[in-house]
Amino acid sequence: MDLEAKKIALRKIPHGVYVVGVKQDSQVNAFTATWLTQVSFTPPLVAVGMRKDTLSFKMVEADKVFSVNILGKEHKPLVEHFVKPATVAGEKLKDVPYRLGKTGAPILEDAIAYVECEVREIANRLGDHAVVIGEVIEAGVRSKDAPALTLMDTGWHYGG
Repeated sequence: MDLEAKKIALRKIPHGVYVVGVKQDSQVNAFTATWLTQVSFTPPLVAVGMRKDTLSFKMVEADKVFSVNILGKEHKPLVEHFVKPATVAGEKLKDVPYRLGKTGAPILEDAIAYVECEVREIANRLGDHAVVIGEVIEAGVRSKDAPALTLMDTGWHYGG
């Protein structure tokens, strides 16, 4: 296989950029995600890729809930903030306005839209990321016409 061609081809798959909120008991955390898709209409299901060696993934495994915060194109600095690993759970949220949603997962005040999910399945235990499938149990829209931030807007390269 031409490894460079593989990398380039996989990086051409369009991705959004999201902040995923998680919780375990009274602790909250959030991270930047780019691997997210809707996988079912009935029931409404989304799948998100999560690195398995992170605190956030362990929190999702424990409490089985997460939020997906969809951000506008002007929010690149905000998603950059959530890329870096936290040394303490919730540390990345301390200076970011948020509220707890129906599931207890954090909803960012700057999100143009959000969904809250209850985990229904965790798959792909072989790779470095798990595919976490959640049923959408709550949603909100703050800005109906604002375009969502994409990986292409950031200039980042992830995957391949």
